[in-house]
Amino acid sequence: MDQTKTGGLIRALRTQKGLTQKALAEAVGVGDKAVSKWERGLGCPDVSLLPELSQVLGVGLEALLSGALDANDQERGNMKKLKCYVCPDCGNLITAAAEADLSCCGRTLLPLEPQKPEEPLSVEKIDDSWFVSSPHPMTKDHYVSFVALLTGDTLFLRRLYPEWDLQTRIPAFGHGILLWYCTQHGLFRQII
Repeated sequence: MDQTKTGGLIRALRTQKGLTQKALAEAVGVGDKAVSKWERGLGCPDVSLLPELSQVLGVGLEALLSGALDANDQERGNMKKLKCYVCPDCGNLITAAAEADLSCCGRTLLPLEPQKPEEPLSVEKIDDSWFVSSPHPMTKDHYVSFVALLTGDTLFLRRLYPEWDLQTRIPAFGHGILLWYCTQHGLFRQII
């Protein structure tokens, strides 16, 4: 941990949030002189304070330890570069327009890489929607948890549940990429 970089980041985040040194000190349970010391690079917060400090400042532990925020490259808003993250413990689904540092249930989540399926989903255009179906078994331990249509500017997602048939309709507002997540085999994609 670089004391000077970490102190500079703490100061920048504190002022960005409109907090005084005293207010930050009270929030993490130390004196305002300790916060002043950190910000001047004359010392570092105790390791036991880092989780609380990261929460108050709204930044990850990695950023506090490195003393820098990593900025994502601009993706120019192209939704086709959407990143999907799924928690292996609770099944929580998180999407981001660019790669992000995310965690759930105490685990760091990595973006899923969509694979080309051996057996694509059946997609049929009916009226003004895509009818998506599959003979997938959809058991409690092995099911497709979501199906999504991704175009250049839109994401339409349908959550699916175990023990239901894999059948859903998605508005046909253009062609794009159909994404789906199987709880045992991962993320898949097909162009429609």
